[in-house]
Amino acid sequence: MLRNRSLAGVLCLISFIGASSARAAANADPDVAETIIRFNIPAGPLDAALAAFKTASGVTIAVAPSLASTVQALQSPGVAGAYQIEQALELLLAGTGLASRLAAANTYAIDVRPVSENVEVRAALPDAAGTSLTAMKTLTPLRDVPQSVTVVTQSMIADQRMQSMADVVRYVPGVGIGQGEGNRDTPILRGNSTTADFFVDGVRDDVQYFRDLYNVERVEAVKGPNAMIFGRGGVGGVINRATRQADWNTVNEAMFQAGSHDNRRLSVDLDRRLTSTVAARVTGVYEDSETFRHGVGISRYGFNPTVAYLAGDATTLRFGYERFHDDRTADRGIPSFGNRPVETDAATFFGDPGMSNSVVTVNALNAAVDHKLTRTIMLRNRTRFADYDKFYQNIYPGSAVSADGSTLSLSAYNNDTQRQNFFNQTDLNLTASSGSIKHVLLAGAEFGHQVTDNFRNTGYFTALGPNVASYTVPVSAPTVSVPVSYRQSATDADNHGIATMAAVYAQDQVEVSRYLQAVVGLRFDRFDVDFHNNRTQLDFATTDNLLSPRAGIIVKPLQPVSLYTSYSLTYLPRAGEQLSSLSLTNQSLDPERFTNYEVGAKWDLQPGLSFTTAVYRLDRTNVVVPDPTDASRSILVDGARTKGVEVGLSGRISPAWTAMAGYAYQDARITNTLSDTAKDGAKLAGVPAHTFSLWNRWDISRRWGAGLGLIHNADMFTSTDNTVMLPAFTRVDAAVFVNLSRVVAAQVNMENMFDAGYYAFSNNNNNITPGSPRALRVALTTRF
Repeated sequence: MLRNRSLAGVLCLISFIGASSARAAANADPDVAETIIRFNIPAGPLDAALAAFKTASGVTIAVAPSLASTVQALQSPGVAGAYQIEQALELLLAGTGLASRLAAANTYAIDVRPVSENVEVRAALPDAAGTSLTAMKTLTPLRDVPQSVTVVTQSMIADQRMQSMADVVRYVPGVGIGQGEGNRDTPILRGNSTTADFFVDGVRDDVQYFRDLYNVERVEAVKGPNAMIFGRGGVGGVINRATRQADWNTVNEAMFQAGSHDNRRLSVDLDRRLTSTVAARVTGVYEDSETFRHGVGISRYGFNPTVAYLAGDATTLRFGYERFHDDRTADRGIPSFGNRPVETDAATFFGDPGMSNSVVTVNALNAAVDHKLTRTIMLRNRTRFADYDKFYQNIYPGSAVSADGSTLSLSAYNNDTQRQNFFNQTDLNLTASSGSIKHVLLAGAEFGHQVTDNFRNTGYFTALGPNVASYTVPVSAPTVSVPVSYRQSATDADNHGIATMAAVYAQDQVEVSRYLQAVVGLRFDRFDVDFHNNRTQLDFATTDNLLSPRAGIIVKPLQPVSLYTSYSLTYLPRAGEQLSSLSLTNQSLDPERFTNYEVGAKWDLQPGLSFTTAVYRLDRTNVVVPDPTDASRSILVDGARTKGVEVGLSGRISPAWTAMAGYAYQDARITNTLSDTAKDGAKLAGVPAHTFSLWNRWDISRRWGAGLGLIHNADMFTSTDNTVMLPAFTRVDAAVFVNLSRVVAAQVNMENMFDAGYYAFSNNNNNITPGSPRALRVALTTRF
């Protein structure tokens, strides 16, 4: 009943905003060009951005001689995505104090924006592909960030109809994906597997679930530890989703998708300027799909309205609410035999798909205030409260296939997690000069409170006996439906935890000269955990005081070129991602340390085309292991080291050709024996030595376009015991795009065009996910 009411609410609000948009369209100037064009113009000098816009759109841009010097001095946030000409030009001019008007046929004049509309904070639009507000907490060109950052833009997401984090990270060098036991996103950043290092608009989103991209403007992968900006965790980097916000632009879009394996998906995006001071936007999604795996399906919906309000010429208030519900089969794949995945049909489910499910419901409230105190001082505040209700249950392959290749054992358990997160961030940005030296100063504070309840049951196969926790099945017929009883074992979690954090931080971006910049920052976190074991009635607490520095030097021999070196440090407290790993034997130990050393280069080869490369070393220390001379004690040792090289190319190579390419080399190894299955010198799980990805889009004409992509992974181990290996693979994807009319576009995407057999990822030696066979998806998009 609750689900039906939620969907009814979505439809009512969509109808209201859609009707308002339709009335606005009816009253619009009929001479305004309505042709939809795909733009990919990066942030940079406004005159260069206007020149690129003229090339892409074919229209004439007229700038009065009196404004020529002004245009040359201004910076544009850029524009990326498919828009009508006027919409794209408005985005290109956002924050400049300038506006456009249709002066003649196919000609737009650039004028000073009327005083009543000259509100700079109105242009609080999603970051352009060439800038980031996340990596430095200041609006900084990516080439001036002394850290490897990859941005997957909205146009890239739309071109491939990406729907998940797994889709995104395929094109991010240095980042892989794990299976996550079929119930959560598990990226592997520079050799470190994580489920907690996700952020939404710069605020932590750390519960274990599968995220959707329906309300996402862009995804930023900030690689390497950086607690100065993000606080605890983020040991290999973080992934931030920048969401679509109400922004006084007109966007009216609906998309329906259908395809192989009963794929069905509907999404909407409606953005409306209600008055000169109020804007509203709503994004929504509904999906009911099967997959190529037998008995595995996905049902989910999301609803995210946002409102923006101009409270005077210097203040913008933003409010948003998201309800997201994901109900899917918890699919843990297939087991291994020998040192490879077992030979079986890719669709075969090992276990009971009918009794393996993962359900999460997220309710999140967001508020933001941007206040410009003076021309050089900006105050920002972000608040997020999120309630997470997560349950999953699985009957899955709990062992390898027997030595004779005929049988394996199934296991079962379920887990329930309830979490409430509250985070508040306040940042003060100040631009100042001392002589010829320029400073961009950041001072901030963050407060957080997390309450987590975690409860786990073991599954017992009662047909064999009341205490039998494994069930043997033949490899030839591993899909079962058998009675299972769930109850707590002696070691199952039943915990209540409260984590409280408070942090202060400061950073200075110093421009010594046009050739030299430096970044210095320091953060202090106090992280407290109060922990209660409901099963044993034991209570204890831990406190960590964490000091995290960041330093970087940027040399700019030419304006579009940056050479940098950086150092950063972050800590991972002993709280665990579900606050369920604490025990009386480890509560007093120091947190793990992750130290990153990095050198790199970034080069904007031309407007809209960027090349990046980085060489790094990431060290993990303070890892807890049993004392080899006294099993009752624990000691701290060095844990792992990842050394690597990342290379990326992204942007518009020519007016008709857009590309995103990435290559990564990673050598990720354990540096001290941690256990019998994690020995010194072993390679880390899920980290191939070489990965390569490439996506190309060609706009053949204004009506037709085509896409071609390639993904290659070298072989990799499924566990740190290095006994089972996933073989290397290469996959080819393709797409065709066509504008059916001025307001309707269609695209056809083909995944794994040559039907290569491969294994996508794993969780351990016996939870391995086969890659999808050839799959076709067709999408229709209307913009009205």
